[in-house]
This record gives sequence, C-alpha cells and structure tokens, in this order.
Amino acid sequence: MRRLPPLTALEAFVQVARLGSVKAAAEELALSTPALSRRVQALERFIGRPLFDRKHQALEINAEGQRLLDDIAPALDSLAQALENIQSGGNQLRLRLAVMPLFATQRLFPHLGALRALHPQLHIDIETTPHAVARLGEGLDAAIVLAKDIDAALYAHELDHDEVYVIGARSLLESPNALTSPGELAQHTVLLHRDMALAFDAWKEAVGLPDLQPLAIDNYDSGQLMLEAAAQGLGVAFMHASHFKEAADNRLARLFPIRVESPYRYYFVCRPRALQTRAVRIFRDWLVAADI
Repeated sequence: MRRLPPLTALEAFVQVARLGSVKAAAEELALSTPALSRRVQALERFIGRPLFDRKHQALEINAEGQRLLDDIAPALDSLAQALENIQSGGNQLRLRLAVMPLFATQRLFPHLGALRALHPQLHIDIETTPHAVARLGEGLDAAIVLAKDIDAALYAHELDHDEVYVIGARSLLESPNALTSPGELAQHTVLLHRDMALAFDAWKEAVGLPDLQPLAIDNYDSGQLMLEAAAQGLGVAFMHASHFKEAADNRLARLFPIRVESPYRYYFVCRPRALQTRAVRIFRDWLVAADI
C-alpha cells in the first residue's frame, strides 16, 4: 500500500483551502499559525510541488491545490461523517444550538415539527445563553443571533432584513393624551434590548431628532418581557417589525408609521468547520430553505 501523508497535514490543507485564510484555519483547528503553516508545507514536500501561491504572506490555492482539494475533500468529509455516526450510535444526530428566546418562540418553534418530520434522527439541545458567538466550538455548534455584523472568520447566513418599530400600549394612540409626534417621546420611558442597543439612536437619526432624550431608558435582556412591559404601559419599545407582527397582541400598537431600516439582522452563525458535521448542515439547509 502506498504511503500516505499525515491526516493532520491533509486536514490543515483542506481548512486553509476552504477558508482562504491561514489564521482562520488555525483557529478552527486550535493551532498556532506557524504550526498550521508547517503542516501545509509538510504536505507540499510530500507531494513535491506547491499547492498555494504565496502573495505577501497570503496563500492563494493554485491549480494543483484545487485539483487535490476536489479529490480529497469529499473523502475527508466522509471520514468525519463515519466517525460522527459511530459516536452517535448511527441513529441519532444532535445539534447544540443557542437562540434568542423571542426568535425561538415566534419564528423557530412553530416550524420545528416540520424539521422533525423530515429528519427524525436530529435532536436539538437549545440554550438561550448570552455571548453565544464566543462559545461556538466550546459547548455550542451553532447559534441564531441578532447583530450588526459577524466576525469574518465565522460562517454566517443572514436570515432577515427588518425595520425598527416603535411599539407601545394601544392606549397611547387612543387616550386624550395620545402620542402624535416623535418629539413627544421625551415624556416617555424607552425600552431597549441589550442586543439592539443602537436601535433607538438609528430611529432618532432617521426621523431627524438625533438629540431627542426620553424620560428614561430601561434595558432588557428579553424581547418577550419588553413586549409585555410595553403592553402594560411601562414604556415604549424599540424592536423589529417582525417582533410586533408575530406577537399579534391586540394590546400593542405601532406608534409612528415611519419606515426606519434596522442596523441589526438575525444571523445563523457557526464556525466554518462545524458545517462539516451532518447535524449542522441539515439544520442550516432547512433553516435557509424554510425561510424562517
């Protein structure tokens, strides 16, 4: 049998080729950048030809490298899948997912039954932990987060493109002292989610009142509690249009019909390497296809 190069060298090559970055590949494999580079160089010495063009300390896969990647990547993926199957007993897949509670109740859970019907072997452990992105690869396989942007070293798929709504108790539109102009928010408490801290600022800029100061700003870490607080007249919430529409709560009303694009998006995120696992790929593909 012909001698083969070390599996670690092949793994390093595939990661660099797929991610296009030595640094990102090193992070995925929990290696230092020099250690990863040595593994790639060892493979090139074994083969007897370069697999990347080196340009100002950057690596760009060449034709020989691309041909090798096309030939060996499926085999490595199959090997990883075989190991995953034996670890899970061959009949169960498990995904460790972090998701924000409001997204889970409004948009994810109503559709999970369809996912279970398609993939009964897939089971999902769900967390609502903060700082989910920092825990990817360390207790979490993937996350659905609300953010302005995502680290380029991570895989991210944007799930929506929403507007900022001003949401308050319906009585704020119907009482004798009903709100009629944005400037009147100076007499009200604003409710903000910790993951949408700039939503109010973005709205103020859009309506031409950048210096508007509310009576107070109360911060929440739960969108569900924000909606309930708004319904109870405890403040005016700055949230997404989808949050308001999915809530379908007759106690709530959109206070000002002004279109303001949100600086935040929901993203599905994971480490690029996680996409090599079947559970993550199944969930990602279903999430995108279902347009949750």
